Amino acid sequence: MSCSKPSHFDRFSGGSVAGATITGPSPDITETNYKQHRRTPSSSSTLTYSPRDDDDGMPPISTPRRSDSAISVRSLHSESNMSLRSTFSLHEEEEDTVSTYTCLCCSVFKDPVITTCGHTFCRRCALTSEKCPVDNSKLTVVVNNIAVAEQIGELFIHCKYGCRPAASGKPGAFEVDPLGCPFTIKLITRKDHEVSCDYRPVRCPNNPNCPPLLTMNLEAHLKECEHIKCPHSKYGCTFIGNQDTYETHLEVCKFEGLKEFLQQTDDRFHEMQVTLAQKDQDISFLRSMLGKLSEKLDQLEKNLELKFDVLDENQSKLSEDLMEFRRDASMLNDELSHINARLNMGILGSYDPQQIFKCKGTFVGHQGPVWCLCVYSTGDLLFSGSSDKSIKVWDTCTTYKCQKTLEGHDGIVLALCIQGNKLYSGSADCTIIVWDIQTLQKVNTIRAHDNPVCTLVSSHNMLFSGSLKAIKVWDIVGTELKLKKELTGLNHWVRALVASQNHLYSGSYQTIKIWDIRSLECVHVLQTSGGSVYSIAVTNHHIVCGTYENLIHVWDIESKEQVRTLTGHVGTVYALAVISTPDQTKVFSASYDRSLRVWSMDNMICTQTLLRHQGSVTALAVSRGRLFSGAVDSTVKVWTC
Repeated sequence: MSCSKPSHFDRFSGGSVAGATITGPSPDITETNYKQHRRTPSSSSTLTYSPRDDDDGMPPISTPRRSDSAISVRSLHSESNMSLRSTFSLHEEEEDTVSTYTCLCCSVFKDPVITTCGHTFCRRCALTSEKCPVDNSKLTVVVNNIAVAEQIGELFIHCKYGCRPAASGKPGAFEVDPLGCPFTIKLITRKDHEVSCDYRPVRCPNNPNCPPLLTMNLEAHLKECEHIKCPHSKYGCTFIGNQDTYETHLEVCKFEGLKEFLQQTDDRFHEMQVTLAQKDQDISFLRSMLGKLSEKLDQLEKNLELKFDVLDENQSKLSEDLMEFRRDASMLNDELSHINARLNMGILGSYDPQQIFKCKGTFVGHQGPVWCLCVYSTGDLLFSGSSDKSIKVWDTCTTYKCQKTLEGHDGIVLALCIQGNKLYSGSADCTIIVWDIQTLQKVNTIRAHDNPVCTLVSSHNMLFSGSLKAIKVWDIVGTELKLKKELTGLNHWVRALVASQNHLYSGSYQTIKIWDIRSLECVHVLQTSGGSVYSIAVTNHHIVCGTYENLIHVWDIESKEQVRTLTGHVGTVYALAVISTPDQTKVFSASYDRSLRVWSMDNMICTQTLLRHQGSVTALAVSRGRLFSGAVDSTVKVWTC
């Protein structure tokens, strides 16, 4: 059989037939003459067809002999009222032959459809191919080509039970089997014929080990089969025999007499299985409903938990706000008490409006709490150390902006100190870094302690560093620090160091030790109360210390006798600073309660409370009558009169 070239496509019923070869039958064999007919002996020639059809193998279309072909071209012409050449593209060698294979998949031309390009293809090609091979346009199915489908269905083919693979062994090549089904049938009636074909292979229903049979031989085989089982074998009967012994066995089979009972039992058992299956479906449905209810319950529980969490959070926030209000109220009451005391003492003049400190600005830039401050008065620079491991340099005179950020520590910066043109910083990484203030560059790093460096102070060309149970004394030699001595006898963290004239004051636990700077020997010890010493300040006449339990103790610097305990803060006193003038001396205290207090050392009373920070105030520094405060809120505030 031949396949026409794509260039030979002609119009047919609204679309070109893409390569369909139809072999015309003899004029005396038409659709109206018969449904099927026997093949002639000459039809045993080798036939080829595509094995890629949807079915298990399309039987070969009849050979291109005009006497054995499938459908009359004249008949087709008369039925479609169209000329032969306008209907099919004919092969050059055999004028009445048109290819039955599509040019795309080379399968038998079944289920033809018309596409948007106007050509006709089998549906599988139209759906799987992207472009038409003729005009390269996109393939999209428009409508079924019923006319071609009907004519293809009228083609005669050999029954598949009358064919066998060709002796040549070529894939897809078949030949007529002289021992097989002798009929050729229309393609449209193929399945109906093959279901009832006498040459269809079957298996013996009694024993699958019996040799293969043809449908026509099955009845005779069953009469001679030696493997007939008793119909009651499913109940346990073991009889196996031929037709004669089968009939004899039924007369004596013990199950035959119980046939009706067994059948009723089977029916009842079947009903029970159906009922059980229905119950299983009901149970599955109930389980699914239970699962959905469980999901809804879980969702409700989550929503309820979320609401409880929100309520708890709101309650906690309200409690914190209430505590803050109570603290503020307590501070206001203290202020009123101090005012009343001053009124009773007749010293109202201390409240000179010119001496009221006000917040003039805020330095913002740190990413963590500010723990220490230090002022370089010569250049009006303020240094601040923070939990973000950096030191920021602020201009406090002209631009009021951060000039530079010094980075070098691997831990929180806890202490700052200036000696000459050098800045010394102590950190939780246990090191001291030396910085050149003129260039703002790191010039040296010293591994100072085995624990965090809590505080630094300089005097007499020496640097003192405090840590856990230790104070180290360093000689300053250029950019180097030479360890001179370690002061011992301390029983806790050294959180406060102050150098004044020829003495060093250190705070550790509930003890203030006074050291002679020249001999580096302890010359006096002051015992405190109210928790560990966190801060120390020294005025011309007093030694002042802030403690963990909110108190500020005051000693006379000459007699070393405690003269007053200042109260008012409701949190740890982290830092102290002093501003002295010929007329008066003021001490500033910074506390965990987020406030700063101004104390007049002339009469030992609080003259002002400063409330602007949003976190604990942890560090203080003074310069030219200005007060700088650093806090846990990551800011540094500037206060002036």
